[in-house]
Amino acid sequence: MTALLIKLFIKDGDVKDAEVRRKYGYLGSFTGIALNILLFIGKIIAGFIAGAVSVIADAFNNLSDAGSSILTLVGFKFAGRPADKEHPFGHGRMEYVTGLIISFIILLMGFELAKSSVSKIVSPEEIIFSPLAIGILVASVFVKLWMSLFNRKLGNAINSTALRATATDSLTDSIATAAVIISICISHFAGINLDGYTGALVSLFIIYSGINTFRDSLTPLLGSRPDKEFVQEIYERVMSYPNIVGVHDLIIHDYGVGNVIVSLHAEVPCNMDFMEAHELIDIIEDDLKAQYSCLATLHMDPVAAHDEETQNLKAMVIKIVKELDSSLTIHDFRMTKGNTHVNLLFDVVVPYGFKYSDSETIEIIREKIHNIDEKYFAVIVVDKDMAL
Repeated sequence: MTALLIKLFIKDGDVKDAEVRRKYGYLGSFTGIALNILLFIGKIIAGFIAGAVSVIADAFNNLSDAGSSILTLVGFKFAGRPADKEHPFGHGRMEYVTGLIISFIILLMGFELAKSSVSKIVSPEEIIFSPLAIGILVASVFVKLWMSLFNRKLGNAINSTALRATATDSLTDSIATAAVIISICISHFAGINLDGYTGALVSLFIIYSGINTFRDSLTPLLGSRPDKEFVQEIYERVMSYPNIVGVHDLIIHDYGVGNVIVSLHAEVPCNMDFMEAHELIDIIEDDLKAQYSCLATLHMDPVAAHDEETQNLKAMVIKIVKELDSSLTIHDFRMTKGNTHVNLLFDVVVPYGFKYSDSETIEIIREKIHNIDEKYFAVIVVDKDMAL
């Protein structure tokens, strides 16, 4: 069914293309709006027939889902707008903002339903068993399970946080509805009224879903660590070019799916012709843009790749750094000789939450180098890896 809908409404196309992504978003949103409204109507009828607050709570949960789908639709529409003077990096992050708004709506609905459920616990009312109501609820479980799979497939296809959040919400809804069915059956066959308690359980499911949606939407807005596979691909692709001897300071800026800025430092031999090196950097930038639909900026770092003394000193420093901690790495290694001493200049990449402070790390490495030979003076800059 999912494949058929995609074939009918989207056809073929590159999922990185803004227009194709928008079509995926529209398909998910319109489907969610239609099905959730139908489920709301069916559950409201079932809830009034049975007189169960848990069913009515579940119905309004579906209504909030329909509202969420409308917001997702609006989010995809805004996210697809091209860059303009006020927003030179585009509007891609509107998709994340939409997810954030949806999370607040879900949380508000969850808390309101929790209040109603507590009221039913304090003052329980008789539940009327209705085969029609049970049938409607059972059908809604299967509909929500399909919607979860449907939105998951769409979300994975275009790497959409909003659609994946919708998929998780649909799965949570199916579990909550199943709990309501069990509650009504227990009430009828065992004479134990669990309506208020089940309603409270459903509201907790809704709140949990809202918290997850909030977290998944806020993280990319704050700036999350990029995908490891993507980072590795960038490293390997740049390093595949001749005369590139090292890559460091890779930073990936996410302005929404399909709108990524990549910057990095590429090391080239210092004896390489300047114009030839500049041309190589331009070629790599164009390659990254074409391959990953991103804006790529490379900084060229000349290094003494063929100087034996420099390479031996670099190997010595790497050994010292690795003895301190195997997670540490260095880059931009240079050597300058004076009459009385030799300066060893380099950056050391320290992971977040390292056991030593930056200043302590510098002093430890500096002292170890100086102890090997008093003429060695280390000039160290602490760096952070923003990609791995």
